[in-house]
Amino acid sequence: MTARRKRLAAEGQEWEQLKIQMQAMKQDDIAWREGRAAVYVFYAGEDVLHVAQEAYTLFMSENGLGMARAFPSLRQMEEEVLDIALDLLHGGEEAVGNMTSGGTESIFMAVKTARDWARVHRPSATQPEILLPYSAHPAFDKAAHYLNLTIHRVPVGADFRADVSAMAAAISKQTIMIVGSAPCFPYGVMDPIADLSSLAQARDLWLHVDACVGGFIAPFVRQIGYPVPDFDFTLPGVCSMSADLHKYGFAAKGASTVLYRSEDLRHYQPFSCSDWPNGTMTTPTFAGTRPGGAIAAAWAVLHYLGVAGYQEKARAMMQTRDALTSGIEAIDGLHVWGKPDLGLIAYGSHELDIAAVGDGLRAAGWFVVQTQHPKGLHLMLTPAHAPIVDAYLRDVATAVARVRQGSLMSSEAEVRYS
Repeated sequence: MTARRKRLAAEGQEWEQLKIQMQAMKQDDIAWREGRAAVYVFYAGEDVLHVAQEAYTLFMSENGLGMARAFPSLRQMEEEVLDIALDLLHGGEEAVGNMTSGGTESIFMAVKTARDWARVHRPSATQPEILLPYSAHPAFDKAAHYLNLTIHRVPVGADFRADVSAMAAAISKQTIMIVGSAPCFPYGVMDPIADLSSLAQARDLWLHVDACVGGFIAPFVRQIGYPVPDFDFTLPGVCSMSADLHKYGFAAKGASTVLYRSEDLRHYQPFSCSDWPNGTMTTPTFAGTRPGGAIAAAWAVLHYLGVAGYQEKARAMMQTRDALTSGIEAIDGLHVWGKPDLGLIAYGSHELDIAAVGDGLRAAGWFVVQTQHPKGLHLMLTPAHAPIVDAYLRDVATAVARVRQGSLMSSEAEVRYS
């Protein structure tokens, strides 16, 4: 028997009563403020959260669709956010971009733009294809699904990074775009973007760098002294980039950027329609209505933290990464997959049932994300994880001991990221 559909109440309720109900609904949510979430929330402290909340509320009703005439404040904020992004990622004077609702939309727009560019510059590609490392985000598959393109995933190397030689060998007459990640989500390693840039130039292909994870933290990680390979517009073959503000920019969801080397490339992005009663309507990205709050919150958090603030968050993240990776490697039987460049870690085992270890962590109150190739557990670190390193490692060690004793066995649940 199906549950009865919820109906709108005949009379409204007082906000305080509703607020109590909503707070009660959260009782089973993961305690992300306490560092228990391995993904989904990028928490940089109550002060940053407060700035994002206040800024969002100030512009909650404003619509980014009307910024040209109705809301010049939003236009100014978006332009400044994009200026900052392009400066951090070494966009030249001709570089341009737009804000979007998230990494998926940024990737979608870059794929759509590359497709339309290829119709002009590579007309022989009648069945266009995108070439990806196996580790690239499924947002490319989603974009290809909607845009009637073909995806070709190429196995990564032993270091979990894009295998540029294998990608070069896989290029066909139908290839219009190649992709690199900075870093990839599954393993947290940076693909060799410099080599992909050379390949793209040599074969006249569009190179997109997915820096949704790293775009707003890698520059500051480099500034505080950690080695970060070149991955941005410094490399001449990079045509477009995606970089999320609501990840390590610590802005409110959903805010991302899609960036282009020049207006000549972005020219293929906008959509325009005049065949309806109200005249021409042009949208630069996929969305029509765009929440002004997301633009305002991104602007406010960027200005609140500044370079020093982001360097502080980057330092906390990297110190946490170093402590966790060394602690995990010190537990007999566990290994970190690859050498993570930023705050993403994946680890597993050649001898232990790592899914059972994950079950032990879940039982201890941790939100666990798994990888399937190779099997492993996954962490996306923020400053919120700094205080929980010892507790996490203790619970990992306990779970490993129970697996060895045979008292903890995997439920063999399907690996999902949703």
